[in-house]
Amino acid sequence: MNDRNTPLPDVPHVVTVGLPHLTRGFETADRLNLATHLKVHGPLAPVSGERLVALAEEVRLLGRGGAGFPFARKLRTVAKSAVRRGVQPVVVVNASEGEPACRKDTVLINRAPHLVLDGALLAAEALGARLLVVAVTRDSTEASLRDAFDERGLTDRRIRNRGLRARVVRTPERMVSGEASAMIRAVNGGPALPPGRRERAAESGVSGAPTLLSNAETYAQLAVAARLGPHRYARTGAPDEPGTILLTVSGAVARPVVMEAPSGVPLGYVLRLAGAPPLPQGVLTGGYHGSWIDAHAAHDAAVSRASLASFGGALGAGALLPIGAETCPLGESLRVANWLAAESAGQCGPCRLGLPAAAGGLSDVLDGGGQAALEALREVSQTAKGRGACKHPDGSVRFLLSALHAFTDDLAAHVLGGGCGRPTTGVLPLPAPVRHGARHQESAASGEKLEVDWTLCQGHGLCADVVPELIRMGHDGFPAFADTSVPLHLHDRARRAVRRCPALALRLERSRAESTAIMPRKFLEQGRG
Repeated sequence: MNDRNTPLPDVPHVVTVGLPHLTRGFETADRLNLATHLKVHGPLAPVSGERLVALAEEVRLLGRGGAGFPFARKLRTVAKSAVRRGVQPVVVVNASEGEPACRKDTVLINRAPHLVLDGALLAAEALGARLLVVAVTRDSTEASLRDAFDERGLTDRRIRNRGLRARVVRTPERMVSGEASAMIRAVNGGPALPPGRRERAAESGVSGAPTLLSNAETYAQLAVAARLGPHRYARTGAPDEPGTILLTVSGAVARPVVMEAPSGVPLGYVLRLAGAPPLPQGVLTGGYHGSWIDAHAAHDAAVSRASLASFGGALGAGALLPIGAETCPLGESLRVANWLAAESAGQCGPCRLGLPAAAGGLSDVLDGGGQAALEALREVSQTAKGRGACKHPDGSVRFLLSALHAFTDDLAAHVLGGGCGRPTTGVLPLPAPVRHGARHQESAASGEKLEVDWTLCQGHGLCADVVPELIRMGHDGFPAFADTSVPLHLHDRARRAVRRCPALALRLERSRAESTAIMPRKFLEQGRG
């Protein structure tokens, strides 16, 4: 099983169920360069805009980044907007994976970059786009992509008789950086944060031009469909969701894997292939913005959007995380809720303050707060829902509330008794602190924690005003602290909170090495002066 706070590798082991589409050729090469890619997949002829829309509709291609928006509708909207305005559009590939539980797009870019570029260039040529942008988060994906650009002769320089320019953009490895409006803002030279207002990239995206923005796997699927044709493509997978799905399976498994499987394959079969427990206690579907399902649902569900949704789950970005019976599921959820709270962009009150309050509410429940704490948790979670500039608070609340629904026995044990009696083993992957000087380190944990000397603390509350993502005022009038390493993007404010403490009770200390199994404890340690 995974050790506590062990992040996933950039490129996990790859497993294929049935005939491979996206992972074809992986058995022969660690990375398919352009020559190998063409040997494995063959050439790809250009497709007109109308034909490309028809192809996407025939294979029912949905976005694979989480939202599942129909690709054909997005393609048609961009084309109409470009014609109406007389502007050449832009094509953006979202290969940013800021979620610790997802690696499928990283695997694609690292091992099959030309399949992703095939689909993106197919769309760019059909639309008459002037610019192709690929956004990545990691050193390995950036290096592989730049090599692929060189192999194809793609460049951002203006070259005579060549209309399309191509660019790689690096974004921070944060949950909110992969959101569409945040990515557009980053490509335009701003911070990789949601702008605070709803914008449609298809109407006005990169440099104000109509922009086709979709996930890396979506473009790879488009390239596969263009080569196979709709009828051959539909021979694989469920009739209403044809094709294959890329999954990242981690948590309580023998080792994390990225798996290509036909849609509609039984979820239990996928989990067994990954080495999950025969009877998992529950499965987190769709990643950290997804939903928990219980053991019975995991046994009966299939890996498709429709099937998982019918059991209260979500396919999302294809992350599946089973947990075994040896860990406290609510304690595991608390660790992730804490991380989600710290991932807030800090721009919206309901997200900046609501998510830490919700995580603190779950901590109160686990610490014996009883029915009152549970009701308070539900109330604060609903308050944060639907009120953010992006979908981060909605996804975080969905994750949190699904844990209460999926693990009712454990919840009853914590609310009505003395807890479930099991440790929290930290089986769900979270980021590790990065080395000093590493690129884009603002997205990671600093390795330092806020600590307080309770013999000095007088409950002034100034620290909670400075960094409410990590500190809130408890019901007893004393501050309560997030049991997590301070993210680097909050590190300056954490230091400011330390300096502002009039009692000199607050400090930043290096995180001590933690054991692989700890008893459930408070996310927010209530102080008693």
